[in-house]
Amino acid sequence: MYITPRPGGLGRNHVTESVNKRLDRRPDTVPDPPEAPLFTSVDDVSARLAETGYLASPAVATTVFLAGRLGKPLLVEGPAGVGKTELAKAVAQVAGARLVRLQCYEGVDESRALYEWNHAKQLLRISAGRDESWDETRTDIFSEEFLLPRPLLTAIRGDEPTVLLIDETDKADVEMEGLLLEVLSDFQITVPELGTVTATRRPFVVLTSNAGRELSEALRRRCLFLHIGFPEEELERRIVRLKVPGLGAALTESVVRVVGALRAMDLRKAPSVAETVDWAHTLLALGADTLDETVVRDSLGVILKHQDDIQKAAAKLDLDAL
Repeated sequence: MYITPRPGGLGRNHVTESVNKRLDRRPDTVPDPPEAPLFTSVDDVSARLAETGYLASPAVATTVFLAGRLGKPLLVEGPAGVGKTELAKAVAQVAGARLVRLQCYEGVDESRALYEWNHAKQLLRISAGRDESWDETRTDIFSEEFLLPRPLLTAIRGDEPTVLLIDETDKADVEMEGLLLEVLSDFQITVPELGTVTATRRPFVVLTSNAGRELSEALRRRCLFLHIGFPEEELERRIVRLKVPGLGAALTESVVRVVGALRAMDLRKAPSVAETVDWAHTLLALGADTLDETVVRDSLGVILKHQDDIQKAAAKLDLDAL
């Protein structure tokens, strides 16, 4: 990364100069061109993600390939538990990249997402420098030594391959989206006391959303969009076989069919892929060979997390019809 000093501000301090000198880069130099693409083809995406245990549909593999090739952030929407977060982790693993995660929640702000100053350390420095002029002290306390980078700044400043995961973006306030726009538009962050920090190596950015609220059009325009829904039966069978290899073929088939039937019901929360895998592990631990009413009734709490859903499923589920 390099820092463009703030005109007339504190940007021309020793930190800015040393950073730019270390990188042998003038502040107004254009960033380096993108690194070699992460993936050579859509098939390469599918194959390499599968090596990590992530089975990608053609749509997922294609969009990931394009995000890497075009250098665009990837916005992934879909129900909880369908593999949105795991996709970012898998990409980081196959790329040998560091994963930097910003977990969004209501109230997350600049100090948790971008950076903040180490106020306690600044006060100690002010106290120790009582004999210095205020200009000298001010220049020092607003320097790299006192800066606490948070996930967004950490990802932008990195010189190594990085995957930036902005998880559950829809849980953040609308104001938080404004903080993301500068990062996703130009891959840069402005620190008023220092200047503008610009990435020399762009991170692969994945934003996830459970669609709890509608994200702004400004944010969407900066991203490639991918919706991950519940998988087709064949893909879900492959996932279960991969994650729970000890489960028999017949029982795997029954698990996938029952989960599909549950998703077709009007439930508060349909079972996710993660819960399908959990249920398969549960049946393996119970030593079940087949799905009967007793086994299903006793283990519904693994895949359904609301009592009214469990009662509805117990009343409507017809195993013989599956």
